[in-house]
Amino acid sequence: MAGVDMSKRLRDAVIQDDVKALQGAKGFKDYIALRPEAKISTLCDLEEKMRLAQEAEIQAKALYRSASDAAQKLEWEFHNAVLSMKKSVLAQYGADANEIEAIGYTRKSDRKRPQRQTAATATLRRS
Repeated sequence: MAGVDMSKRLRDAVIQDDVKALQGAKGFKDYIALRPEAKISTLCDLEEKMRLAQEAEIQAKALYRSASDAAQKLEWEFHNAVLSMKKSVLAQYGADANEIEAIGYTRKSDRKRPQRQTAATATLRRS
């Protein structure tokens, strides 16, 4: 028999079925658990701990999303400011200045000019 993979989350439907089963078992007047983990009091404690952990997870996810949104907003603000700075440098120094290379652009004079192809060279490159 294959073991149960406890590294994966249970589906919500399974958890809801377990909660309903516990609620039903709470109504038994003569229930005696033969195993300590099957006692109603133990199950109620575990259910409460599970709910608290789920609430903590939801709160942590909300904090994460909030921090992620704030970081994303600031990343875009920084990126747009850098683009503005690059345009300003280009306008101030011109397209062929050394300062253009310092900000990551290629100087106009360093760009490779397109080469004219002869008919023979074009045929060789296609094959």
